[in-house]
Amino acid sequence: MNIRTQVLLDLIRTRRSYGLPEIVPIAVPPEHVKLMLEAANWAPSHGLTEPWRFAVFTGDARAELGERFAEAYRLITPPEKYDPKAEEAQRKRSLGASVWISVGMLRTGNDKMPEWEDLASVAIAVQHIHLVAHSLGYAGKWVSGEIVRHDCVRDLVGLQPPSRLLGFFFLGWPANGAAPQSQRSPIEDKVSWRR
Repeated sequence: MNIRTQVLLDLIRTRRSYGLPEIVPIAVPPEHVKLMLEAANWAPSHGLTEPWRFAVFTGDARAELGERFAEAYRLITPPEKYDPKAEEAQRKRSLGASVWISVGMLRTGNDKMPEWEDLASVAIAVQHIHLVAHSLGYAGKWVSGEIVRHDCVRDLVGLQPPSRLLGFFFLGWPANGAAPQSQRSPIEDKVSWRR
């Protein structure tokens, strides 16, 4: 195996998703975020649709994002389950990472490719972001819960149906320097060879 392959495989094997409590929201230089987005732009896309769309929230813009998370919480929570502390937690959530990147998928209604192919392209673009972030020493995670995908959040990032908001990738610095542990079962358990 050549050194480039080994470096790439090591990055893939050691990449982890970090929760917000495992991240320190110290500023990430914009040029590093641009490198991540440039890597995303080279994801494969069938028919050259390039469906990925991103909006980057840093600094004070994260507070506006937090307001939308809080609004989404209020809109989806039945009155009998509403908790003002949970709403406030959603409002503060966006301040837990220094960068939030919305993960959008552009669809026009006249799309020549099936939606699943554009979904796969966007997912690969996010993996590229995550690998470059990891290579630079950052911690991050793609979150896709109902609150972060809500229409009021989608409107903030500038997507209109049939385009979709698929969540956010947040990043910052690892809080304690140690990556979360992970295991994989052997690849041999997941592959059959036909010869």
